[in-house]
Amino acid sequence: MVTAVQVGTAQDLVELGLSEPDYEVLSTLSEREGGTSTLHEQAAKMGWSRSRLSRHASRMEARGLIRRAPDPADGRGCLLVLSPAGWDVLRDAAPSHVASVRRHFVDRLTSDELAALGRIAQKLSAGR
Repeated sequence: MVTAVQVGTAQDLVELGLSEPDYEVLSTLSEREGGTSTLHEQAAKMGWSRSRLSRHASRMEARGLIRRAPDPADGRGCLLVLSPAGWDVLRDAAPSHVASVRRHFVDRLTSDELAALGRIAQKLSAGR
């Protein structure tokens, strides 16, 4: 189920010039104050290793979607900051991504099925 939905939404993101990891980084950074997070916190939030996020962040930085800044609280760490271009890309992509998730997932289920899925998700995430 997860794979089927991810394949559909990933294909739709490619049409917008983004990969699924690009969108995940942009959207999760946008949820943080000032679009800024430490590399460590961002990796933990996304369930990625710091090295994986660091490599992906380098590619996104080269495209101007994010920038790195020194972390004033940790001289060895860095902050990931959503750039103005990154905000623009996310703002443009978000409505299409929401429509894609609806098309590939939400609209295919009844309200009872969605409610059951919500209960299951709540039960599974309670242990985290």
